[in-house]
Amino acid sequence: MAAEDARNKLKTLASPAKAKLAARFFKTGPGQYGEGDTFIGINVPTLRTVSREFRALPLDEVQSLLNSPIHEERHLALMILVLQVTKCDEAHRMRAYDLYLSNTRFINNWDLVDCSAPQVVGGHLKTQAREPLFVLAKSKSLWERRIAIIATQHFIRHGEFGETLAISRVLLGDEHDLIHKATGWMLREVGKKDQAVLEGFLNRHGAVMPRTMLRYAIERFPTDQRRAYLLGKNRSTGGSTDGV
Repeated sequence: MAAEDARNKLKTLASPAKAKLAARFFKTGPGQYGEGDTFIGINVPTLRTVSREFRALPLDEVQSLLNSPIHEERHLALMILVLQVTKCDEAHRMRAYDLYLSNTRFINNWDLVDCSAPQVVGGHLKTQAREPLFVLAKSKSLWERRIAIIATQHFIRHGEFGETLAISRVLLGDEHDLIHKATGWMLREVGKKDQAVLEGFLNRHGAVMPRTMLRYAIERFPTDQRRAYLLGKNRSTGGSTDGV
């Protein structure tokens, strides 16, 4: 089983019409965040099916796919990594993590980050020191910053919110809309587990949060409560109430 076999499989599933739509959806035009990316037109459910067929692909072959200029090949590589790290020993999980962080320049759109960072990065760091996330959160790379916050979804699922809140604080001043959305989304996930923790964070930081980040974070709140936060009526003037 080799990367070339996976490439040949994907070629049989390609759709020029879908590729054109995907290129527009993922902002591949000049100056856009996905500038220059190449699509062949394969949807996510189909890629997921193919990933199960190639889940035993050796890591060096996975890297070959991940280094491809074709978006769907990179997406497939990340799906395979996710399948592998969900059922493997610690040594393989670490190798997958190292491969991932050594190739972040190829994990360069939000769908690629979101499908993989919680399992590959968060899953490994669940039992490790989490300082690498803070290094990523301060990176010049948009995608490394997104990896940092999205990876914490793994911790949220296990009732751990500290890293999500701390990295959200780091990203409060970020200028990119895709970071605002990702951070607001992860804060909302915290709120699903513990509403009081989210409200504490918002009471402390809501007044300075980017508008999109705040809107995403309060999406599930009742209308009156959403309005209060958007108008800045819920804020703390005392010490930190968000547990960070």
